[in-house]
Amino acid sequence: MLFTSALTNPYPLFHPFPYHLLSGNHQFQYPGMNQLSSSLGGLSLQSSPQPESLRPVNLTQERNILPMAPVWPPVPNLNLDLKKLNCSPDSFRCTLTNIPQTQALLNKAKLPLGLLLHPFRDLTQLPVITSNTIVRCRSCRTYINPFVSFIDQRRWKCNLCYRVNDVPEEFMYNPVTRSYGEPHKRPEVQNSTVEFIASSDYMLRPPQPAVYLFVLDVSHNAVEAGYLTILCQSLLENLDKLPGDSRTRIGFMTFDSTIHFYNLQEGLSQPQMLIVSDIDDVFLPTPDSLLVNLYESKELIKDLLNALPNMFTNTRETHSALGPALQAAFKLMSPTGGRVSVFQTQLPSLGAGLLQSREDPNQRSSTKVVQHLGPATDFYKKLALDCSGQQTAVDLFLLSSQYSDLASLACMSKYSAGCIYYYPSFHFTHNPSQAEKLQKDLKRYLTRKIGFEAVMRIRCTKGLSMHTFHGNFFVRSTDLLSLANINPDAGFAVQLSIEENLTDTSLVCFQTALLYTSSKGERRIRVHTLCLPVVSSLADVYAGVDVQAAICLLANMAVDRSISSSLSDARDALVNAVVDSLSAYGSTVSNLQHSALIAPSSLKLFPLYVLALLKQKAFRTGTSTRLDDRVYAMCQIKCQPLVHLMKMIHPNLYRIDRLTDEGAIHVNDRVVPQPPLQKLSAEKLTREGAFLMDCGSVFYIWIGKSCDNNFIEDVLGYPNFASIPQKMTHLPELDTLSSERARSFITWLRDNRPLSPILHVVKDESPAKTEFFQHLIEDRTEAAFSYYEFLLHIQQQICK
Repeated sequence: MLFTSALTNPYPLFHPFPYHLLSGNHQFQYPGMNQLSSSLGGLSLQSSPQPESLRPVNLTQERNILPMAPVWPPVPNLNLDLKKLNCSPDSFRCTLTNIPQTQALLNKAKLPLGLLLHPFRDLTQLPVITSNTIVRCRSCRTYINPFVSFIDQRRWKCNLCYRVNDVPEEFMYNPVTRSYGEPHKRPEVQNSTVEFIASSDYMLRPPQPAVYLFVLDVSHNAVEAGYLTILCQSLLENLDKLPGDSRTRIGFMTFDSTIHFYNLQEGLSQPQMLIVSDIDDVFLPTPDSLLVNLYESKELIKDLLNALPNMFTNTRETHSALGPALQAAFKLMSPTGGRVSVFQTQLPSLGAGLLQSREDPNQRSSTKVVQHLGPATDFYKKLALDCSGQQTAVDLFLLSSQYSDLASLACMSKYSAGCIYYYPSFHFTHNPSQAEKLQKDLKRYLTRKIGFEAVMRIRCTKGLSMHTFHGNFFVRSTDLLSLANINPDAGFAVQLSIEENLTDTSLVCFQTALLYTSSKGERRIRVHTLCLPVVSSLADVYAGVDVQAAICLLANMAVDRSISSSLSDARDALVNAVVDSLSAYGSTVSNLQHSALIAPSSLKLFPLYVLALLKQKAFRTGTSTRLDDRVYAMCQIKCQPLVHLMKMIHPNLYRIDRLTDEGAIHVNDRVVPQPPLQKLSAEKLTREGAFLMDCGSVFYIWIGKSCDNNFIEDVLGYPNFASIPQKMTHLPELDTLSSERARSFITWLRDNRPLSPILHVVKDESPAKTEFFQHLIEDRTEAAFSYYEFLLHIQQQICK
């Protein structure tokens, strides 16, 4: 067993060995197996076979710990029936799949407890329930779900507060089996993710129509960048695909130092432009004709979209009155609510919400102090809260060539439940890959599902409580999140604590309910319920760690810490999370913690992921990270679902010059190769190979200097290494098996991404490779440890 060999040599090579112990009369005692088993007694190894998740791993000796296949979330240790009924981890995950019985036990384990949610994810199968009676607990309002218990045919016991409720008469009839008297077979008791069509009780007003307002920067900077052409083209192509019904409304505003509205009222021969130059007291020139019915005014809308890209070509206006434009947008949207899409290319320089440059390039590389991570003014937060109150979300597209103070502007989207898109050094012609990315992102953005006037509530078993929420929303009451809009790409996280001992229960449940208006004007409630076992031993707590969920929750907490305290505090807290948990684990396993850095298998990737986080743009020091880039990385951490966030934290590296069909999967008539994952280290790169790195929103293909010419020709379409251009962002469609395999694999990786990844082909020894090498997190950089050095640092901290 690996563990004993690690222990029988308690001072392996890497540890400074106290040689004086071997001289003279000092006898060195190796621990025998008896001592070992007694010191492992806490893990109850004698009574039952030890689960793989508890296999002790000597991290400093077993350095190749990255598995060759993706890491799957642990499956909660429930009986088979409950396992089958439980919620998919893609929608709902907990950092611990075994919940400690007491807060004291959680404190002892030194692990974060919280939930990660992806509540509005695109689903292929979703049971939709239309029923006059939505059955809920009379006391805590939990929706009936697979984990309630039926005391008899007429009564059910709530799994969150334990109240006994009556089964309504209508619920006795099962529409699926068309039989009477089998409430336990109804779809809402057979599925942990369901969607109810809500009755009028769930409406404060008639469901709103889909309303879309586009607010566009047309200053000299914006026109020079050339984004208008791409946006107008995308809108023209996708107008009919905007989610909505016959009531859908749309409007446009443009701004520079003044604000321009567009009257698109049906019956006009051409769009009318109305200019408001008083930006200190913004008003709407004709409130009723600025948001128009998409279908009635479609021809005028198309005329405007065709004209817009050239309307401001000769502008000399360099100012940007973003604040006043947003105030006007708020006034326009307030009666209905809806979605405002703002396109901004510079620092707002006029009127309310104007900002000064706060970035000092000399400060960038400072090792510890990074200032201005928080907003410079509360203007954008206040306006966002007003928008949220009127069911309006603001999405921000920042297309900037210089500092634009994203830390301040982001508040607009953060508190109104909007999204943030960021395109640094965007230029229509000088940066074609960014232009193409914008085009692809817009297609998804304009056509993806959307929920309006939404609220989300998370409930949990009595004894547990929620205390900090992460994501883009406004917390309206202790556990009610106000989401003016909800989209399928939004992720959330919440921290939990154990307020009362869970000694009387063997299971706990969490339920999230999202009430929203669909784009077709239906009120719907999407409900997810997750069930987890309660444990009383520390070993079981460690056995059930979901290390990816834990790292994503810690990343969210670290963003908050960076802004409320400092970046160095956040970094220290991340390192301490590893030190504390491994130290706590070490003290439960044996008294030999000085000799090696031991982790349970469930936590073996924890130090690696924390190191990856420390080298992430959001938290790294010492490199010249632009302030907006850093803030954007923090924004992404706060609102991306776990599956996308993990790729950003720890990219996946594959060798792709030897793709085969061995182990390939079949997706819609395509054969998709499945190459093994490689660890993120330059030692894995060979000059003869070609490697693909998937960082979530960017792909790199690194081509070694001695890469086989056949591969270069068959996949890249060039005769040899020397002829590959320095800037290559596409793989050609070539009629070769290698090309087909490579493109099939990349297309499969690209599918279902919220953001379209840019592809960069990087030649060995080209200047572009520094960006690629920054992601090789197991290697040393100018300002950060290698993985091995980091392990030694952790070990040192534990031994202090």
